[in-house]
Amino acid sequence: MKAVLRALAVLIVIAGVSGAGVAYSIARRGLSTRTEPSRVEELIARSMRRLATPGAVRSQPNPVEVSGVILDEALGHFADHCAVCHANNGGGETDIGRSVYPKSPDMRAAATQALSDGELFSIIENGIRLTAMPAWGTGTPDGERASWALVHFIRRLPALTTEEISRMEELNPKTADQFREDEEIRRFLAGTGAPPATQALPAHERSHK
Repeated sequence: MKAVLRALAVLIVIAGVSGAGVAYSIARRGLSTRTEPSRVEELIARSMRRLATPGAVRSQPNPVEVSGVILDEALGHFADHCAVCHANNGGGETDIGRSVYPKSPDMRAAATQALSDGELFSIIENGIRLTAMPAWGTGTPDGERASWALVHFIRRLPALTTEEISRMEELNPKTADQFREDEEIRRFLAGTGAPPATQALPAHERSHK
């Protein structure tokens, strides 16, 4: 009984110190999403994420067998749902990915690739509180299958080919301006329209369209 109370007291002290560290960091650095999380915040977040994932889920192997069809489906799913924050190559270098707090991680790096399949599945299905990561789970078998397929695709991110990234660019959601520009290009190439308006703009202006 004394050992339990002692362990509990240690946990309370650690939690208090950690909480004070986070509070000090926020007070000193403000609430801007432009700053990088402190090491204390990263440590607490990673620890809480692991503790919040049930052991049975964390150790669960991927029940979906990897195949070309599964990877192709996941590629389209990633391009349509995930790339806006994580980029097609998983590097996180997008306008949104660089502006949220914490910033979107490089999913090709060890910090993500070292997570178990079950942990990746749990993150996709349930999201992560106080971050920009939403819960994509639908509560259906088809939804879980899609999440497990994404786990396979995440494993493939470090080895994506230029051809695969090009395919993803075609599947990325487009704004109304982008649709209009693509249609202008299509009509011009078909000989039924004028040169696209963007062709007459300086490169630095076209990049913001």
